Amino acid sequence: MTTTRPQPEAYCQADPVFYDISGRHTGDDSSAFHQSTLPAPAGWERRETDVWIVHTPLGHTLPPQGWKIHISALPGNARRIVDAAWEYCVRHGLPFKFLRGVDVLTTHSLKYAPRSSSGKLVTIYPSDEEQLRRTLEELGQRLEGEAGPYILTDLRWNAGPLHVRYGGFVSRYCTDADGTPVHAIERPDGTLVPDRRRPVFEVPEWVELPGFLADQLAARQAGGSPADFPYTVERALHFSNGGGVYLAKDSEQRQVVLKEARPHAGLDGRGRDAVARLDRERRALERLAGIPGIPRLYEHRVVWEHHFLSVQHMPGDTLQGWLARHYPLTRTGPDARALSDYVERAGELADRIERLVARVHERGMVFGDLHPANILVDDEDEVALVDFELAVPVEEADRLGLGHPGFAGTGRTGYAMDLHALAALRLWLLFPLNGLNELDPGRTARFVDVAERRFALPAGSLDRLRRELAPSEEARNKVPAALREPLRVDLDTALPNWGAIRKSLAEAVVLSATPHRTDRLFPGDVRQFMTDGANFAYGAAGVLWALHTCGAGRYPEYEQWLLDAAGRDVPPRPGFYDGAHGIAHVLARLGHLDTAARLVHTSREAVAQVREVSLFRGTAGIGLNLLDLAARTGDDVYRRRALELAERTAAAVTAGEAPGIMAGPGHGSRAGLLRGWTGAALFFLRLYEETADAAHLGLAVRALHLDLDLCTPADDGSLQVDGGFRQLPYLEVGSAGIALVADEVLAHRPDARLERALPALARSAEPEFTIEPHLFGGRAGLLATLAVLRGRHPERDPGLAVERHLTRLHWHALSFHGQLAFPGEQLRRISMDLATGGPGVLLALSAALDGRRDFLPFLAPFTATAPGAEHRAP
Repeated sequence: MTTTRPQPEAYCQADPVFYDISGRHTGDDSSAFHQSTLPAPAGWERRETDVWIVHTPLGHTLPPQGWKIHISALPGNARRIVDAAWEYCVRHGLPFKFLRGVDVLTTHSLKYAPRSSSGKLVTIYPSDEEQLRRTLEELGQRLEGEAGPYILTDLRWNAGPLHVRYGGFVSRYCTDADGTPVHAIERPDGTLVPDRRRPVFEVPEWVELPGFLADQLAARQAGGSPADFPYTVERALHFSNGGGVYLAKDSEQRQVVLKEARPHAGLDGRGRDAVARLDRERRALERLAGIPGIPRLYEHRVVWEHHFLSVQHMPGDTLQGWLARHYPLTRTGPDARALSDYVERAGELADRIERLVARVHERGMVFGDLHPANILVDDEDEVALVDFELAVPVEEADRLGLGHPGFAGTGRTGYAMDLHALAALRLWLLFPLNGLNELDPGRTARFVDVAERRFALPAGSLDRLRRELAPSEEARNKVPAALREPLRVDLDTALPNWGAIRKSLAEAVVLSATPHRTDRLFPGDVRQFMTDGANFAYGAAGVLWALHTCGAGRYPEYEQWLLDAAGRDVPPRPGFYDGAHGIAHVLARLGHLDTAARLVHTSREAVAQVREVSLFRGTAGIGLNLLDLAARTGDDVYRRRALELAERTAAAVTAGEAPGIMAGPGHGSRAGLLRGWTGAALFFLRLYEETADAAHLGLAVRALHLDLDLCTPADDGSLQVDGGFRQLPYLEVGSAGIALVADEVLAHRPDARLERALPALARSAEPEFTIEPHLFGGRAGLLATLAVLRGRHPERDPGLAVERHLTRLHWHALSFHGQLAFPGEQLRRISMDLATGGPGVLLALSAALDGRRDFLPFLAPFTATAPGAEHRAP
């Protein structure tokens, strides 16, 4: 991957329809601690921040930073620990906070929850080191014997659940090395520096470790000798809350895979931790020893508090990687022979997987977690299984507490679990949209029909998959009421009623609004909980902009929500798509110029720290918004600031170096419209149109060449961004966005390299299959790109690609209270944000059906208008 995709698992627990965080918004307080609803004790003040309940003595001034205490816990002892912490802190006047309830703690403890917050239940803020020591000793004695996961960022106090760390007590921000706003602490000279929260205990160099913590540090460091850990780790393959998976060499110089398990961490659906699953994997590998395609177990070792399994490194790539390289429907114009050859090869591969699973069953074992990431394929198409943490004897194969969406059949037990997964795999190899099964259990079986038709298979040849994948009554009953009503519009028809379809999309967005919440207005991607619920990409600003731009109306109540959000806090991020400038752009577009100007003004200091040049969060997006404000208001100050940012951006383009665009060896690049150099090219193009300075046009060409350097030819004649394990044609990161801007630049200036590349860049947007439907990284972005290119150059009409994208939208379409909606990233939940949800699809339809060039801000040239008026070319 080229952009960080957070694991959605922790955000799937609170709501079966939308990504959300467990806590006060779920409507279920049954797991809440009774202290969560109590009023503040006399002499205290109480407030709520997201999932935390915060208590502070009246008149107490919290130090900006210092040594804090974290108390970890398990769902089983959480109530006792909150009772003890509440009583102690209130009695001693110690500011503290705690999670709202057991469900929130459980969510934070799951396998794919963020590691930095794993197990944290209570945070206490001592005023000085003496209060820190006394609290650790007294409260530590009271909680002695209570279990809790080790908090990776902290130092454990003795053997109990108390941990300590030096860090910020109040929210302050600075920028990290790549210009990203991060939590800050203050050096003695007053400089703000990042408050590091890496999964390792570290103390700022100017802070001295209190003497009473010396024994604790020595105990932590005692288990790290070479004799205890005779491995040389070469690289991390995977991280989860339960531990890491590493490629390493052992003392015999064998290539091994090390699987790590942390006690009390990485819980599954039945409360079992990573150590229990690692022990289950050890026993499974012992029982399956000697089967070709099953890795050999070398040893089990405990180092410090962590458990490790050393197993044979198996050759090959995951089945996911194999599909990314070979799936024909992601290529442009595959012929019948290509489809037929793929079906034959995929069928042989599925047969090999099935034979290997049969060998597992012969040993009386159920694999339990069969999905593409747990299957390796080598260069000869030989297969292997990895990750045996759910593999159990058949008599124990009830419901295992975990399971991959789209492959784990509801209600299956014993060997039937694997047989269902094998059927799902066979379908996935032909039509890999199994992830939608979680939102619509009948969808997977219906996709069998699509696969049979698209690959020209004999009618009925996939009947075995139809029978196996038909949803059980239990699965149907688990579908939430909001998704059960039949969709009132039909996309799968020869003549769709696009007016009704667009209206339905907009109505679904409005139906999803939660104006009573302050953290978010429209449900969207999980990133809205990592940034804020107001920003352009994942929050309210982008949604309101999309609805207004597409003619779906204005909503004063929701505009007021955005105004209130902008008034409460200055977004720590100044960027366009993730911060203050995007919110300001929308507010200015809607006529709220005073609030927009205030946001821009208060973000100036943060803008000065920005080092990234991207359109998403860097100088290009901020500079374009300043140009927009100059045109909208007539205030030349905005124009001068845009030119200052242009100088910084030009320096980066000239040097060919900027943070964030290269994601690192083996991980591909971030080339493209929103994350790459192309955003800078768009900035310079608009500057050229404003100033007629040819130097700006030259910089635009140079920036596009830098992104072309990060592209690679595909076997279908397209040119795509090198994404590491796959090639990327998309809008946010990918070749589609490069094509849009390259075409505009060529209208002003010839360039042989761009002219050669443009047809191949455009060709990358034509394939009919995408895993996801949305604007930034899916079908909608490809549709909008082709529609704009066709509008500019009717003579170079890319065949039926636009129409094909339109007709394939129904593959992802879902019903939300009968209205049209689409799943977000990873297809686990519906999204209503601009980047990953319905509003983005609505914008793509506006480009395809109305000929809009500006389906995103700044994609059409500025035009001179009176201050405050609309100034976008149609």
